[in-house]
Amino acid sequence: MSYIPGMQDYRKLKAWGAARTLVPSVYRLTTRFPGTERFGLSQQMRRSAVSISSNIAEGCGRGSQRELVRFLQIASGSAHELESQLQLADDLGFCPDASKTRVAEQIREIKSMLAGLEGAIRASMHMH
Repeated sequence: MSYIPGMQDYRKLKAWGAARTLVPSVYRLTTRFPGTERFGLSQQMRRSAVSISSNIAEGCGRGSQRELVRFLQIASGSAHELESQLQLADDLGFCPDASKTRVAEQIREIKSMLAGLEGAIRASMHMH
């Protein structure tokens, strides 16, 4: 199957770059959580953040547009999951406002990029 130009190399995707930048932001944020959350919400948020970039990369390595779309959907699911976890962390009083706002903006940007990328790939699939 053909790809949109440059799709084989996930490192060229803005969505992957943004997801990669999100990971250290989430790690920095979660280091401020109480020690009791070390294996709780903190770990869940870190896994969700890592999952976004990992699924983008895995989808690019799968060899078909259909598989790429599936992995972009999984990445999007992880972004939604992280967004929910961030809200829960805020509800529990774990997040300083500025840090929470910055991470929330990064997540929204990534979700938008993933939706746009998925739409472009789907349009390309229908053209072939």
